[in-house]
Amino acid sequence: MELPCWCFLMLSCLQSISAHNDFFTSIGQMTDLLYTEKDLVTSLKDYIKAEESKLDRLKKWADKLDSLSATATQDPEGFLGHPVNAFKLMKRLNTEWGDLESLVLSDTTDGFISNLTIQRQYFPTDEDQTGAAKALLRLQDTYRLDANTISKGNLPGVKHKSLMTVEDCYELGKIAYSEVDYYHTELWMAQALRQLDEGEESPLEKVTVLDYLSYAIYQQGEIERALEYTKRLLELDPEHQRANGNLKYFEFQLEKQRKAAKEEPQEQKEEVKVNQTEKKKKKSKKEFQLIPERKKYEMLCRGEGIRMTPRRQSRLFCRYYDNKHNPKYVLAPVKQQDEWDRPYIVRYLDIISDKEIEKVKQLAKPRLRRATISNPITGVLETAPYRISKRRATVHDPQTGKLTTAQYRVSKSAWLTGYDDPAIDVINQRIEDLTGLEMDTAEELQVANYGVGGQYEPHFDFGRKDEPDAFKELGTGNRIATWLFYMSDVAAGGATVFPDVGASVWPQKGSAVFWYNLFPSGEGDYSTRHAACPVLVGNKWVSNKWIHERGQEWRRPCGLNETD
Repeated sequence: MELPCWCFLMLSCLQSISAHNDFFTSIGQMTDLLYTEKDLVTSLKDYIKAEESKLDRLKKWADKLDSLSATATQDPEGFLGHPVNAFKLMKRLNTEWGDLESLVLSDTTDGFISNLTIQRQYFPTDEDQTGAAKALLRLQDTYRLDANTISKGNLPGVKHKSLMTVEDCYELGKIAYSEVDYYHTELWMAQALRQLDEGEESPLEKVTVLDYLSYAIYQQGEIERALEYTKRLLELDPEHQRANGNLKYFEFQLEKQRKAAKEEPQEQKEEVKVNQTEKKKKKSKKEFQLIPERKKYEMLCRGEGIRMTPRRQSRLFCRYYDNKHNPKYVLAPVKQQDEWDRPYIVRYLDIISDKEIEKVKQLAKPRLRRATISNPITGVLETAPYRISKRRATVHDPQTGKLTTAQYRVSKSAWLTGYDDPAIDVINQRIEDLTGLEMDTAEELQVANYGVGGQYEPHFDFGRKDEPDAFKELGTGNRIATWLFYMSDVAAGGATVFPDVGASVWPQKGSAVFWYNLFPSGEGDYSTRHAACPVLVGNKWVSNKWIHERGQEWRRPCGLNETD
């Protein structure tokens, strides 16, 4: 039997995204999925017309997704900027459409099933769904959001508010459970239970949620609370085999704890209390003296933390800048403002036009790949575990020296040169004119689009002394400076922060920030350790230029002192 013409249209549309994976690492590429889902809804509605016998159940599904897709495709990037929408998109395409396929296969059908089965190979994977879920959990921790706030869609700067269903909350809890993350398992199973208690309709039973919830609480050492939820589960299902076993075990453990508490001598109890008090005092002093980097990073992401003194602030200025009377800027100097004094960070305002931004994004989108890092020992590109943006982002691996895909960077990135478009040469020349540094030895322009909860954890741009082969394959020396364009505004989150000094630089479309990674002596400036905060709401596009030492000998002469 011949497939309808709409099948072939959708297949051709999907072929354009067939080469991509890791959808969750780039909001920009995830927009293709919205159009794919919209096409699937159209396909589904056509199928419903042909299969009257199953209209009731299928039509509800189609109408729901039709409405959602219509809203989403009016502003795809804004819609997917809401992390809940992005997670639900992953969940729908990876899980729920598969369930629908099973329903349709229960009867003799051809067109829609053939179409959907073929298209599933281009759908997000379990990795995408898990990645989107982990991103939501990361945002929850970094920005101190409770599960109910996220579930109700009450996030700052939200344009497309989206509510989470009981099944959504349950799915998040299950993913946390599979990662042996019992803290988040409890939070999201408790939220699922709360919504069920409030009367939300769901095919999910309270017994299933309570089973996960009681076990997650037990694993965190709270046996008494675990026992309470187990008893509640047994009220609903007295024959539940695992719950009956857990009930006996929890009661036994609690009784054991009570006996041990009674038998413990009073003097020993007092001695323990004294020791605990002393430890708390020591701990509080230590925490006051040295805040862990992770905590400082998260505080800065929330807009908290270190504040510059009024005296230091008074030394920061804004000005019109022509870089020592550069002919291009004598009559039309650029706006420059000081962001921080040590390290010295400056921002250039209105330095890249909307037209240029769209051109760069247009060139980058087909090239976006999962971020990688350069391994400083081997110089090879590898996947990096700590960056969540879309090449999935690349960083230098400290052991091998080669670029590798970053697992700590949730993003996808692409590299652009003047061979791709003359506009890139114009942008590179602008950076050279304003910094006075040679661009011939700089790395290509890297364009990054951050995904769901996209971030880049604290790192240095330059190679340290324990990384002797960093950038060896480039043959251009160390990274002397960094130039970073902000190509989008971000509704919430997404700041560039410097945890060691307490600086926070917030995205502002059309602006760029610049700082030196090395002192004039060639020694690394360790105060430039920085990070990209998770994007809470919105879509973050940046592009950066890493400028190297070679060619700067006469442009930035070497200093005589180590920190000059």
